[in-house]
Amino acid sequence: MNDISRNDAGAVNLEITSQRIQDIVHQAKLKQQKAICFVTGVPGTGKTLVGLNIATSHQHLHDDEHAVFLSGNGPLVEVLTEALARDAIERGSLYSKAHELRSAEAKIQNIHRFRDESLKDLTAAPPEKVVIFDEAQRAWDLASTAKFMTQKRGQKAFNQSEPDFLISVMDRHCDWCVIVALIGGGQEINTGEAGLQGWVDALVSRYPHWSVHFSEKLSQIEYAGRDVCFAGIKNAYAEPSLHLSTSMRSFRAETLSHMIHYLIANEADKAAGCYQKFSANFSIKVTRDLTSAKNWIKNQARANETKGLIASSGGIRLKPEGIFVKNRLAAADWFLNSPEDVRSCHYLEDVATEFDIQGLELDWSIVAWDADYRYRKGRFEHWKFTGSSWKQRNKEEQKRYLENAYRVLLTRARQGLIVFVPKGDEQDDTRLPKFYDETYDYLVACGLDQI
Repeated sequence: MNDISRNDAGAVNLEITSQRIQDIVHQAKLKQQKAICFVTGVPGTGKTLVGLNIATSHQHLHDDEHAVFLSGNGPLVEVLTEALARDAIERGSLYSKAHELRSAEAKIQNIHRFRDESLKDLTAAPPEKVVIFDEAQRAWDLASTAKFMTQKRGQKAFNQSEPDFLISVMDRHCDWCVIVALIGGGQEINTGEAGLQGWVDALVSRYPHWSVHFSEKLSQIEYAGRDVCFAGIKNAYAEPSLHLSTSMRSFRAETLSHMIHYLIANEADKAAGCYQKFSANFSIKVTRDLTSAKNWIKNQARANETKGLIASSGGIRLKPEGIFVKNRLAAADWFLNSPEDVRSCHYLEDVATEFDIQGLELDWSIVAWDADYRYRKGRFEHWKFTGSSWKQRNKEEQKRYLENAYRVLLTRARQGLIVFVPKGDEQDDTRLPKFYDETYDYLVACGLDQI
């Protein structure tokens, strides 16, 4: 559990945010009201830890404030439940690991399980009075939810977005309840995600009796994705304490997320200037040789510090380099097993994609950069490998998902990272050097140190 709950200067900020949410929960119970909190934070600020603190501090069903942490991120749920169970056994639990896993699953659930349980009886309120939705901006929009409900759950004519449905489930409580929506900046990586606006639209149109407490940072496009206005909600309150600004994941580089924002936004000078502020304490290297990248990261990591190889799920042509993004990953084994286990991240063999690693972290990471997100003629181009060739992504939504995939990958490290950009091959039309060379030069212009 140390890896999950790692603390540094962000501890004070975490305590303030956690306490404010606890206060809102107690006030909702006291006044018999329904409330929703939108908590923001840059990658690595501890949003997940805040949610876990709330869920584990109210873990008994007989507690009228029973809470559950919900996430649609399967690997995150798998890793967290396994970590809690292993931790309990290591602490001398009198129960079996199977029992401890069931206990952990009562506190941490896949959001789809919660949804399916709520479909069994459309009038029954869930046992939880407090629910925490991790990465709430990734909830599905109306079209995606309706399609899934019709095809997979037999719910014909379903007419609610996922945010609308989730609020309606909690609204079944006749007295009080609280939703805590954790919002990460630039984290949407799947088609059909509603973003923050899906929650706001539902509150405005169907739940005017709910009070809304939101981070004042939600006005920033980094979190909202577009203009979002709470003016249509009668009881809406902007609160500075609901924003986590200090990065825990990058505890030696609080401005890492800002630097990556500039890098993705094609602002090399700003990225380089930002990196200079923390480069002495947080290394970001770049190389054309994978063996050099692995040797560097092995030399940096000490004792049981985690290290791993990660890449975009669209990095199909990394295969000739021995990086297979299509392989399935056992998340709990990859993140939690010992350095001697070939299935662990430490072995630098199995690669995790943005879907495997979102919401989780490593101490040190190798980011393998393929030609799906390539820099050419002064700007980034967005590509997808289909069949036997690359095809450009033209839809703005698809471009944003790809950008966010790389944003996720580049913000997973706590202590340092190295980017591997292949050299390509003149004999392979799918890996021509020109697909990679300008990307490498751009990263150097962003201030990354060459190896």
